[in-house]
Amino acid sequence: MEETLRILVVDDDEVDRMKVRRALTQAGVCMELSEVGDGNDALSALRNSTYDCVFLDYRLPDQDGLTLIQKLRSSEIKVPLVVLTSQGDEQIAVELMKAGATDYLSKSRVCSETLAQVLRHAIRVHRAEMQTALVNQQLRETNEQLIRKNQELESQRQQIQLQNFKLLEASRLKSQFLATMSHELRTPMNAIIGFSQILLRPKFGQLTHQQTDMVERILNNGKHLLMLLNEVLDFSKLEGGRLELKPELFDLTKVINIAVAEMRSLAEAKKLSLLVQTDLQNPLVFNDSVRVRQILVNLLSNAIKFTESGRIWVEVKEISKNRIAIAVRDTGIGIAPRDFKHIFEAFRQVDQSITRKYPGTGLGLAIIDSLVRMMGGKIILESQLGVGSMFKIEIPRQLSLPTANDNGSTFHMDGHEIVCSAQNPHQSPFHFSKVSMGFPNLKL
Repeated sequence: MEETLRILVVDDDEVDRMKVRRALTQAGVCMELSEVGDGNDALSALRNSTYDCVFLDYRLPDQDGLTLIQKLRSSEIKVPLVVLTSQGDEQIAVELMKAGATDYLSKSRVCSETLAQVLRHAIRVHRAEMQTALVNQQLRETNEQLIRKNQELESQRQQIQLQNFKLLEASRLKSQFLATMSHELRTPMNAIIGFSQILLRPKFGQLTHQQTDMVERILNNGKHLLMLLNEVLDFSKLEGGRLELKPELFDLTKVINIAVAEMRSLAEAKKLSLLVQTDLQNPLVFNDSVRVRQILVNLLSNAIKFTESGRIWVEVKEISKNRIAIAVRDTGIGIAPRDFKHIFEAFRQVDQSITRKYPGTGLGLAIIDSLVRMMGGKIILESQLGVGSMFKIEIPRQLSLPTANDNGSTFHMDGHEIVCSAQNPHQSPFHFSKVSMGFPNLKL
């Protein structure tokens, strides 16, 4: 069904109005036509009703077309305006279109075909303009919303940044506090351990069985507490970037045997067998022996702690020319897959309750992970609930040192020696033999 158009003709000449009416009728335009004779009546009609198009005579008795167009625009009345001009008024028509008219048509050219074409074009242009204006308005509103959102996000970002600064400062103060307290507590704890050991020596007098038992408890608990303090101190150093590796040439087999011997009494107390399987063609490594031993002791301590029966064994083998793997396996309680991603987090234990069966700071694995990463290695976990766990570390045989020392030198292993190559082309390489490093009996 054809749309019915509401059309207003503004012209003080009855003949001209009739001419427009007849042309639209002949063109077959479905319409409701209204007619007024001056500008004031036109303003009143447009304020009270909505029209699809207005045919406006430029020369009205009370005002000209330009003035009427300006009044319509200032009143926010938006309607397609087709200005009807007399012969020779084309330049005026251009000015009217600049003021806001949609189109113009000379009265001499008014006919059914031309008028209908101008009408359709004016309505189409006007609707396109209205659609564009609506889209632009929506874009402006959306842009304003985005600006407000960006301002809110920026405010939130600044708040988050401020909170991050506060958290970093709190973390720094926490680490500093832990380091200070751990350091201060180690002094009296070492005294307690030392005096306990003195009391247990026969030359200082015989103790009764009950007294010996109590002093041994003091000694063992003191050592345990000292171990916890050392863990906290090491973690605070790692977190603050103050812990440095001190590489040296050492016999890895010897270090592993010392660590295993240190933990054997704990394993025997729980009736656990502790085995070592070593497959190294060359046991000589250039790494931090203290930290390697610490890693192994922590892994063995965990294995013993979480194993009630069965066995624990250490496997050492070469992966490649400059890569060594140390694995600690147990037949303990195991770890659920969902806890794998949390197991190396600081202060995190699978059982976080205060009534948990297995004590500890929750720092051991976090320290191990950090140390292994510092060495340029990696740690691998395999575990199954109720079956057991395997922690395997892979570390380089030769620890990478900073590329430049005081003299700009670098190190590499060469058979029986560690070779220091100077960056200065005028300086000759020098060597540390296994004898000079304190390992004359090593088989390489």
